[in-house]
Amino acid sequence: MAPTESGDLELIRKTVRELARRYDLEYWREKDKKGEYPWEFVRAFADGGWLGAMIPEEYGGLGLGLTESAVMMQEIAQSGGMSGGSAIHFYVFPPAPILRYGSEAMKREFLPKLAKGEILMAFGVTEPTAGVDTSRIRTKAEKTADGWLVNGQKVWITNAQNAHKILLLARTSPRDENKPLDGMTLFFTDLDRDRITVREIEKLGRAAIDSNELFIDNLEVRDDEVVGEVGQGFRHLIDGLNPERIVVGMEGIGLGRAALDLATTYANERVVFNRPIGRNQAVAHPLADSWIRLEAAELVCMNAAALFDAERACGKEAAAAKFLGAEAGFQACDRAMQTHGGFAYAKEYHVERLWREARLLPNAPFSQEMVLNYVSTKVLGLPRAY
Repeated sequence: MAPTESGDLELIRKTVRELARRYDLEYWREKDKKGEYPWEFVRAFADGGWLGAMIPEEYGGLGLGLTESAVMMQEIAQSGGMSGGSAIHFYVFPPAPILRYGSEAMKREFLPKLAKGEILMAFGVTEPTAGVDTSRIRTKAEKTADGWLVNGQKVWITNAQNAHKILLLARTSPRDENKPLDGMTLFFTDLDRDRITVREIEKLGRAAIDSNELFIDNLEVRDDEVVGEVGQGFRHLIDGLNPERIVVGMEGIGLGRAALDLATTYANERVVFNRPIGRNQAVAHPLADSWIRLEAAELVCMNAAALFDAERACGKEAAAAKFLGAEAGFQACDRAMQTHGGFAYAKEYHVERLWREARLLPNAPFSQEMVLNYVSTKVLGLPRAY
Protein backbone atom coordinates (compact mmCIF):
# COMPACT_ATOMS: atom_id res chain seq x y z
CA MET A 1 0.00 0.00 0.00
CA ALA A 2 1.29 3.48 -0.84
CA PRO A 3 2.35 5.71 2.09
CA THR A 4 -0.50 7.76 3.47
CA GLU A 5 -0.33 11.50 2.91
CA SER A 6 -0.53 13.63 6.06
CA GLY A 7 -3.55 15.41 4.63
CA ASP A 8 -5.38 12.10 4.29
CA LEU A 9 -4.66 11.24 7.92
CA GLU A 10 -5.89 14.64 9.07
CA LEU A 11 -9.10 14.14 7.11
CA ILE A 12 -9.57 10.74 8.77
CA ARG A 13 -8.90 12.29 12.19
CA LYS A 14 -11.39 15.07 11.59
CA THR A 15 -14.11 12.82 10.15
CA VAL A 16 -13.83 10.19 12.89
CA ARG A 17 -13.61 12.82 15.62
CA GLU A 18 -16.79 14.52 14.46
CA LEU A 19 -18.64 11.22 14.27
CA ALA A 20 -17.39 9.88 17.62
CA ARG A 21 -18.14 13.09 19.51
CA ARG A 22 -21.80 12.93 18.64
CA TYR A 23 -21.73 10.51 21.57
CA ASP A 24 -20.54 12.61 24.46
CA LEU A 25 -19.17 11.77 27.91
CA GLU A 26 -22.68 11.62 29.36
CA TYR A 27 -23.64 8.98 26.77
CA TRP A 28 -20.71 6.79 27.86
CA ARG A 29 -21.38 7.44 31.54
CA GLU A 30 -24.91 6.11 31.08
CA LYS A 31 -23.75 3.08 29.09
CA ASP A 32 -21.20 2.29 31.79
CA LYS A 33 -23.77 2.75 34.56
CA LYS A 34 -26.38 0.52 32.94
CA GLY A 35 -23.98 -1.98 31.36
CA GLU A 36 -25.62 -1.41 27.96
CA TYR A 37 -23.89 -2.27 24.70
CA PRO A 38 -23.45 0.94 22.63
CA TRP A 39 -25.40 -0.18 19.58
CA GLU A 40 -26.18 3.39 18.46
CA PHE A 41 -22.47 4.17 18.37
CA VAL A 42 -21.62 0.98 16.50
CA ARG A 43 -24.36 1.55 13.92
CA ALA A 44 -23.15 5.09 13.29
CA PHE A 45 -19.68 3.75 12.46
CA ALA A 46 -21.19 0.94 10.39
CA ASP A 47 -23.18 3.47 8.37
CA GLY A 48 -19.94 5.37 7.73
CA GLY A 49 -18.20 2.20 6.53
CA TRP A 50 -15.60 2.35 9.31
CA LEU A 51 -16.16 -1.17 10.64
CA GLY A 52 -14.54 -2.50 7.49
CA ALA A 53 -11.58 -0.15 7.69
CA MET A 54 -8.98 -2.87 7.03
CA ILE A 55 -11.14 -5.14 4.88
CA PRO A 56 -10.30 -4.78 1.16
CA GLU A 57 -12.79 -2.99 -1.05
CA GLU A 58 -13.51 -6.19 -3.01
CA TYR A 59 -15.03 -7.61 0.19
CA GLY A 60 -17.02 -4.51 1.06
CA GLY A 61 -14.47 -2.69 3.21
CA LEU A 62 -12.54 0.58 2.95
CA GLY A 63 -9.19 -1.07 2.23
CA LEU A 64 -7.28 1.22 4.58
CA GLY A 65 -3.88 0.47 6.08
CA LEU A 66 -2.94 0.08 9.73
CA THR A 67 -1.75 3.70 9.92
CA GLU A 68 -5.18 5.05 9.05
CA SER A 69 -6.92 2.49 11.27
CA ALA A 70 -4.67 3.33 14.21
CA VAL A 71 -5.49 7.02 13.85
CA MET A 72 -9.18 6.14 13.69
CA MET A 73 -9.00 4.08 16.88
CA GLN A 74 -7.06 6.76 18.73
CA GLU A 75 -9.78 9.31 17.98
CA ILE A 76 -12.50 6.88 19.05
CA ALA A 77 -10.75 6.13 22.35
CA GLN A 78 -10.17 9.84 22.95
CA SER A 79 -13.91 10.39 22.64
CA GLY A 80 -15.43 7.23 24.13
CA GLY A 81 -12.63 5.66 26.16
CA MET A 82 -12.13 1.90 25.97
CA SER A 83 -15.91 1.41 25.90
CA GLY A 84 -15.97 3.17 22.55
CA GLY A 85 -12.61 1.81 21.48
CA SER A 86 -13.49 -1.82 22.18
CA ALA A 87 -16.90 -1.52 20.53
CA ILE A 88 -15.18 -0.75 17.20
CA HIS A 89 -11.87 -2.54 17.81
CA PHE A 90 -13.56 -5.96 17.85
CA TYR A 91 -15.04 -5.39 14.41
CA VAL A 92 -11.85 -4.10 12.81
CA PHE A 93 -9.10 -6.48 13.98
CA PRO A 94 -10.30 -10.04 14.82
CA PRO A 95 -11.19 -10.79 11.15
CA ALA A 96 -7.51 -10.54 10.13
CA PRO A 97 -6.87 -14.34 10.07
CA ILE A 98 -10.02 -14.83 7.99
CA LEU A 99 -8.84 -12.22 5.52
CA ARG A 100 -5.43 -13.80 5.12
CA TYR A 101 -6.11 -17.52 5.57
CA GLY A 102 -9.84 -18.08 5.14
CA SER A 103 -11.24 -19.75 2.04
CA GLU A 104 -12.51 -17.52 -0.74
CA ALA A 105 -16.04 -18.69 -0.02
CA MET A 106 -15.67 -17.77 3.67
CA LYS A 107 -14.31 -14.33 2.83
CA ARG A 108 -17.02 -13.54 0.30
CA GLU A 109 -19.80 -14.67 2.61
CA PHE A 110 -18.72 -13.08 5.88
CA LEU A 111 -16.33 -10.16 5.35
CA PRO A 112 -18.99 -7.90 3.74
CA LYS A 113 -21.35 -8.67 6.62
CA LEU A 114 -18.65 -7.84 9.17
CA ALA A 115 -17.83 -4.62 7.33
CA LYS A 116 -21.48 -3.53 7.42
CA GLY A 117 -21.95 -4.51 11.05
CA GLU A 118 -24.58 -7.08 10.10
CA ILE A 119 -22.88 -9.75 12.20
CA LEU A 120 -20.84 -9.49 15.39
CA MET A 121 -18.02 -11.90 16.15
CA ALA A 122 -16.25 -12.99 19.31
CA PHE A 123 -12.59 -13.99 19.53
CA GLY A 124 -12.10 -17.24 21.48
CA VAL A 125 -8.45 -17.79 22.40
CA THR A 126 -7.81 -17.12 26.11
CA GLU A 127 -8.35 -19.90 28.66
CA PRO A 128 -8.35 -19.83 32.47
CA THR A 129 -5.61 -22.45 32.89
CA ALA A 130 -3.29 -21.33 30.08
CA GLY A 131 -2.64 -17.65 30.90
CA VAL A 132 -0.24 -16.12 28.39
CA ASP A 133 1.09 -19.56 27.36
CA THR A 134 -1.37 -20.22 24.53
CA SER A 135 0.36 -23.52 23.74
CA ARG A 136 -1.26 -24.94 26.89
CA ILE A 137 -4.89 -24.39 25.92
CA ARG A 138 -7.12 -27.37 26.72
CA THR A 139 -10.09 -26.74 24.44
CA LYS A 140 -10.05 -29.75 22.12
CA ALA A 141 -11.48 -30.37 18.67
CA GLU A 142 -11.80 -34.04 17.75
CA LYS A 143 -12.24 -35.14 14.13
CA THR A 144 -15.53 -36.72 13.18
CA ALA A 145 -16.91 -38.05 9.90
CA ASP A 146 -18.69 -34.74 9.21
CA GLY A 147 -16.25 -32.26 10.72
CA TRP A 148 -15.14 -31.61 14.29
CA LEU A 149 -16.52 -31.86 17.83
CA VAL A 150 -15.26 -29.14 20.19
CA ASN A 151 -15.21 -29.20 23.99
CA GLY A 152 -13.53 -26.84 26.42
CA GLN A 153 -13.60 -23.49 28.16
CA LYS A 154 -12.65 -19.93 27.26
CA VAL A 155 -12.42 -16.78 29.39
CA TRP A 156 -12.33 -13.00 28.88
CA ILE A 157 -14.23 -13.34 25.62
CA THR A 158 -15.52 -9.97 24.45
CA ASN A 159 -18.91 -9.59 22.71
CA ALA A 160 -20.13 -13.13 23.46
CA GLN A 161 -23.43 -11.84 24.89
CA ASN A 162 -24.44 -10.62 21.42
CA ALA A 163 -22.06 -12.31 18.95
CA HIS A 164 -23.33 -14.39 16.07
CA LYS A 165 -19.98 -15.97 15.15
CA ILE A 166 -16.82 -16.96 16.98
CA LEU A 167 -13.22 -17.29 15.80
CA LEU A 168 -12.19 -20.18 18.01
CA LEU A 169 -8.76 -21.67 18.70
CA ALA A 170 -8.70 -25.32 19.76
CA ARG A 171 -6.19 -28.15 20.01
CA THR A 172 -6.54 -30.68 17.21
CA SER A 173 -3.51 -32.71 18.28
CA PRO A 174 -1.69 -33.13 21.62
CA ARG A 175 0.90 -30.61 22.74
CA ASP A 176 4.44 -31.52 21.67
CA GLU A 177 7.16 -30.15 23.97
CA ASN A 178 9.47 -29.76 20.96
CA LYS A 179 6.86 -27.90 18.89
CA PRO A 180 4.40 -26.55 21.49
CA LEU A 181 2.73 -24.07 19.12
CA ASP A 182 1.83 -26.72 16.54
CA GLY A 183 -1.38 -28.71 16.73
CA MET A 184 -3.83 -25.83 17.25
CA THR A 185 -6.49 -24.97 14.68
CA LEU A 186 -8.67 -21.92 14.08
CA PHE A 187 -12.39 -22.33 13.41
CA PHE A 188 -14.84 -19.62 12.34
CA THR A 189 -18.23 -20.94 13.31
CA ASP A 190 -21.61 -20.08 14.78
CA LEU A 191 -21.71 -19.16 18.46
CA ASP A 192 -24.32 -21.85 19.08
CA ARG A 193 -25.90 -21.14 22.46
CA ASP A 194 -27.31 -24.64 22.64
CA ARG A 195 -23.72 -25.87 22.82
CA ILE A 196 -21.91 -22.85 24.29
CA THR A 197 -22.88 -21.50 27.70
CA VAL A 198 -22.02 -17.81 27.98
CA ARG A 199 -21.52 -16.36 31.46
CA GLU A 200 -20.78 -12.65 31.82
CA ILE A 201 -17.93 -11.54 34.12
CA GLU A 202 -18.52 -8.56 36.41
CA LYS A 203 -15.45 -6.38 36.13
CA LEU A 204 -13.76 -3.12 37.13
CA GLY A 205 -14.32 -1.09 33.98
CA ARG A 206 -15.73 -1.06 30.45
CA ALA A 207 -19.12 -2.29 31.65
CA ALA A 208 -20.73 -1.33 28.34
CA ILE A 209 -18.69 -4.01 26.55
CA ASP A 210 -19.28 -7.50 27.93
CA SER A 211 -16.52 -9.93 28.91
CA ASN A 212 -17.44 -13.58 29.37
CA GLU A 213 -16.59 -17.14 30.26
CA LEU A 214 -17.56 -19.74 27.67
CA PHE A 215 -18.29 -23.39 28.40
CA ILE A 216 -18.25 -25.43 25.17
CA ASP A 217 -20.06 -28.77 25.19
CA ASN A 218 -19.98 -30.90 22.02
CA LEU A 219 -20.02 -27.99 19.58
CA GLU A 220 -20.23 -29.33 16.02
CA VAL A 221 -18.03 -27.53 13.48
CA ARG A 222 -17.85 -28.24 9.75
CA ASP A 223 -14.65 -28.81 7.78
CA ASP A 224 -15.33 -25.71 5.69
CA GLU A 225 -15.26 -23.63 8.90
CA VAL A 226 -11.53 -24.29 9.40
CA VAL A 227 -9.49 -21.12 8.88
CA GLY A 228 -6.27 -21.90 7.05
CA GLU A 229 -4.39 -25.10 7.73
CA VAL A 230 -5.28 -27.66 10.39
CA GLY A 231 -2.68 -27.58 13.15
CA GLN A 232 -1.33 -24.12 12.21
CA GLY A 233 -3.95 -21.96 13.93
CA PHE A 234 -1.56 -20.21 16.30
CA ARG A 235 0.68 -19.16 13.43
CA HIS A 236 -2.35 -17.81 11.60
CA LEU A 237 -3.11 -15.69 14.67
CA ILE A 238 0.39 -14.21 14.76
CA ASP A 239 -0.28 -11.97 11.76
CA GLY A 240 -2.93 -10.15 13.75
CA LEU A 241 -0.89 -9.64 16.92
CA ASN A 242 1.40 -6.81 15.80
CA PRO A 243 -1.45 -4.65 14.42
CA GLU A 244 -3.46 -5.16 17.60
CA ARG A 245 -0.51 -4.18 19.81
CA ILE A 246 0.07 -1.02 17.83
CA VAL A 247 -3.59 -0.06 17.95
CA VAL A 248 -3.89 -0.79 21.67
CA GLY A 249 -1.01 1.64 22.15
CA MET A 250 -2.89 4.26 20.15
CA GLU A 251 -6.07 3.63 22.14
CA GLY A 252 -4.09 4.19 25.34
CA ILE A 253 -2.89 7.49 23.94
CA GLY A 254 -6.46 8.46 23.10
CA LEU A 255 -7.59 7.67 26.64
CA GLY A 256 -4.69 9.62 28.08
CA ARG A 257 -5.46 12.66 25.97
CA ALA A 258 -9.12 12.58 26.99
CA ALA A 259 -8.10 12.53 30.64
CA LEU A 260 -5.50 15.24 30.09
CA ASP A 261 -8.12 17.49 28.48
CA LEU A 262 -10.41 17.05 31.47
CA ALA A 263 -7.59 17.64 33.94
CA THR A 264 -6.35 20.76 32.13
CA THR A 265 -9.83 22.27 32.06
CA TYR A 266 -10.33 21.53 35.74
CA ALA A 267 -6.90 22.91 36.69
CA ASN A 268 -7.75 26.16 34.92
CA GLU A 269 -11.21 26.48 36.47
CA ARG A 270 -10.72 25.17 40.01
CA VAL A 271 -9.79 28.08 42.32
CA VAL A 272 -8.23 27.42 45.73
CA PHE A 273 -6.54 30.12 47.84
CA ASN A 274 -7.73 32.70 45.29
CA ARG A 275 -5.85 31.17 42.37
CA PRO A 276 -6.43 28.40 39.84
CA ILE A 277 -4.74 25.19 40.93
CA GLY A 278 -3.08 24.94 37.52
CA ARG A 279 -0.79 27.78 38.60
CA ASN A 280 0.84 25.40 41.08
CA GLN A 281 3.75 23.48 39.60
CA ALA A 282 2.83 20.38 41.62
CA VAL A 283 -0.32 20.27 39.49
CA ALA A 284 1.02 21.69 36.23
CA HIS A 285 4.24 19.71 35.87
CA PRO A 286 2.76 16.20 35.99
CA LEU A 287 0.23 17.21 33.32
CA ALA A 288 2.98 18.71 31.16
CA ASP A 289 5.04 15.55 31.61
CA SER A 290 2.08 13.42 30.49
CA TRP A 291 1.61 15.55 27.37
CA ILE A 292 5.26 14.90 26.46
CA ARG A 293 4.97 11.15 27.07
CA LEU A 294 1.77 10.86 25.03
CA GLU A 295 3.39 12.71 22.12
CA ALA A 296 6.44 10.45 22.24
CA ALA A 297 4.32 7.29 22.48
CA GLU A 298 2.34 8.34 19.41
CA LEU A 299 5.51 8.73 17.36
CA VAL A 300 6.58 5.19 18.28
CA CYS A 301 3.12 3.81 17.44
CA MET A 302 2.96 5.59 14.09
CA ASN A 303 6.44 4.37 13.17
CA ALA A 304 5.42 0.79 13.97
CA ALA A 305 2.24 1.17 11.89
CA ALA A 306 4.22 2.53 8.96
CA LEU A 307 6.58 -0.47 9.12
CA PHE A 308 3.63 -2.86 9.14
CA ASP A 309 2.00 -1.13 6.16
CA ALA A 310 5.32 -1.34 4.30
CA GLU A 311 5.34 -5.11 5.02
CA ARG A 312 8.53 -4.81 7.04
CA ALA A 313 9.36 -6.59 10.30
CA CYS A 314 7.87 -4.65 13.21
CA GLY A 315 7.67 -7.05 16.16
CA LYS A 316 9.87 -5.07 18.53
CA GLU A 317 8.40 -1.75 17.41
CA ALA A 318 4.85 -3.04 17.94
CA ALA A 319 5.76 -4.27 21.41
CA ALA A 320 7.30 -0.90 22.28
CA ALA A 321 4.24 0.90 20.90
CA LYS A 322 1.88 -1.08 23.10
CA PHE A 323 4.13 -0.62 26.16
CA LEU A 324 4.52 3.14 25.80
CA GLY A 325 0.91 3.83 24.82
CA ALA A 326 -0.46 1.82 27.76
CA GLU A 327 2.00 3.38 30.21
CA ALA A 328 1.54 6.99 29.07
CA GLY A 329 -2.24 6.58 28.80
CA PHE A 330 -2.75 5.13 32.27
CA GLN A 331 -0.32 7.61 33.83
CA ALA A 332 -2.22 10.52 32.28
CA CYS A 333 -5.51 9.12 33.61
CA ASP A 334 -3.98 8.65 37.06
CA ARG A 335 -2.66 12.20 37.06
CA ALA A 336 -6.08 13.47 35.98
CA MET A 337 -7.50 11.68 39.02
CA GLN A 338 -4.96 13.41 41.25
CA THR A 339 -5.66 16.80 39.68
CA HIS A 340 -9.37 16.49 40.44
CA GLY A 341 -8.70 15.62 44.08
CA GLY A 342 -11.80 14.35 45.88
CA PHE A 343 -14.00 15.15 42.91
CA ALA A 344 -12.14 12.49 40.92
CA TYR A 345 -14.31 9.91 42.69
CA ALA A 346 -17.51 11.59 41.48
CA LYS A 347 -18.78 9.95 38.29
CA GLU A 348 -20.06 13.27 36.95
CA TYR A 349 -16.44 14.36 36.35
CA HIS A 350 -15.81 11.30 34.12
CA VAL A 351 -12.14 10.84 34.97
CA GLU A 352 -12.81 7.83 37.20
CA ARG A 353 -14.29 5.93 34.24
CA LEU A 354 -11.30 6.73 32.05
CA TRP A 355 -8.99 5.65 34.88
CA ARG A 356 -10.83 2.33 35.31
CA GLU A 357 -10.76 1.64 31.59
CA ALA A 358 -7.11 2.62 31.14
CA ARG A 359 -6.05 0.24 33.90
CA LEU A 360 -6.83 -2.67 31.58
CA LEU A 361 -4.12 -1.73 29.08
CA PRO A 362 -0.99 -2.53 31.14
CA ASN A 363 -2.41 -6.07 31.54
CA ALA A 364 -3.94 -6.88 28.17
CA PRO A 365 -3.66 -8.01 25.48
CA PHE A 366 0.12 -8.16 25.99
CA SER A 367 1.18 -7.39 29.57
CA GLN A 368 3.96 -4.90 30.23
CA GLU A 369 6.00 -7.68 31.80
CA MET A 370 5.66 -9.87 28.70
CA VAL A 371 6.68 -6.92 26.52
CA LEU A 372 9.86 -6.61 28.59
CA ASN A 373 10.44 -10.36 28.33
CA TYR A 374 10.06 -10.14 24.55
CA VAL A 375 12.44 -7.20 24.19
CA SER A 376 15.03 -8.60 26.58
CA THR A 377 15.22 -11.93 24.73
CA LYS A 378 14.37 -11.11 21.10
CA VAL A 379 16.03 -7.69 20.87
CA LEU A 380 18.82 -7.76 23.46
CA GLY A 381 19.59 -11.46 23.19
CA LEU A 382 19.35 -12.14 26.92
CA PRO A 383 18.47 -15.64 28.16
CA ARG A 384 14.82 -16.50 28.76
CA ALA A 385 13.55 -16.54 32.33
CA TYR A 386 10.73 -18.98 31.58
